[in-house]
Amino acid sequence: MIATRFDGLSGHTALAAATPAAATPAGATAAGAEPGVAAPSSEPARWTLADAQALYEAPFADLLFRAHGVHRLHFDPNAVQRSRLLSIKTGGCPEDCGYCSQSARHDGGVAATKLMEIDAVVAEARKARDAGATRYCMGAAWRGPKERDMGRLTAMVGAVKSLGLETCMTLGMLTPNDAQRLAQAGLDYYNHNIDTSERYYGEVATTRTWADRLDTLKHVRESGMKVCCGGIVGMGEEAIDRVAFLVALANLPEPPESVPINRLIPIPGTPLAEAPPLDPIEFVRTIALARILMPTSMVRLSAGRTAMSDELQALCFFAGANSIFVGDTLLTADNPSEDHDGALFRRLGLKPLDPPLP
Repeated sequence: MIATRFDGLSGHTALAAATPAAATPAGATAAGAEPGVAAPSSEPARWTLADAQALYEAPFADLLFRAHGVHRLHFDPNAVQRSRLLSIKTGGCPEDCGYCSQSARHDGGVAATKLMEIDAVVAEARKARDAGATRYCMGAAWRGPKERDMGRLTAMVGAVKSLGLETCMTLGMLTPNDAQRLAQAGLDYYNHNIDTSERYYGEVATTRTWADRLDTLKHVRESGMKVCCGGIVGMGEEAIDRVAFLVALANLPEPPESVPINRLIPIPGTPLAEAPPLDPIEFVRTIALARILMPTSMVRLSAGRTAMSDELQALCFFAGANSIFVGDTLLTADNPSEDHDGALFRRLGLKPLDPPLP
């Protein structure tokens, strides 16, 4: 019989020491768990940068063992949620994010479009649902939504939810009123990534600050919506920046329920077009650290999968990723075909993960 849970790294003192001070008292375990696997704490853990860095830099096998044990404690390790992302308003964004082809400041080859009509969005969402997606994300290339668009946006939320899909939007920065209106419309998640560490953020974007990002997250949380927030790796940052942005998320008053980890897609005409590719092992380390620091969050293997081998993706799933975007495009970038993803699921024995009930 295959064990349903792994025990912890009781013999690996470097990893055992890298546990937040607010974690479960010594000797305590989750109900039914083997000794050595820390049970979730009733209080949010506070991670130090040093402790998280120790985890990130641990021997690779030890790190993956720890991450997979945490993942198996909270999720079915063979279930992966399939999400679909639609660009409902493309291009023309006034921000200068160095990775983005939709910025009006870059020559990314993306033409600006108007906000899609509700019926067109619903038709795409229905196709996604019928193809097996359970989560539908809608993105608009704005600094933030304008008042004139809020009525259409809230109607979109209701229409897509009526199809039985979990909903998420990413529209840029929100005011408290924007967040309240989206929440009242029934939006499940709002995505607003912090992208990278506070230290490195100014190398990526200058038209808004890292603190601006946190303000929007605060408004989302106070509205009652769930928070979807992650980052992009491979933008020229150092390993400590990857650790730091995950620590920042884990140490929020309430960590994000959804953490997308994106691998940079270098796009010609953008400032980061020539960024050197991130070492695949470093990417897996990032996924593993996200899973350990935020054990009950969905860790989403997001942009950049087209350049990943099946073997790299398999390591990411083992390390704790449990969601992918399906479909041939991801906003304006390529994504693996649904046929390829289906074949990968079969090879790995993966099954679709349904979203949790409200």
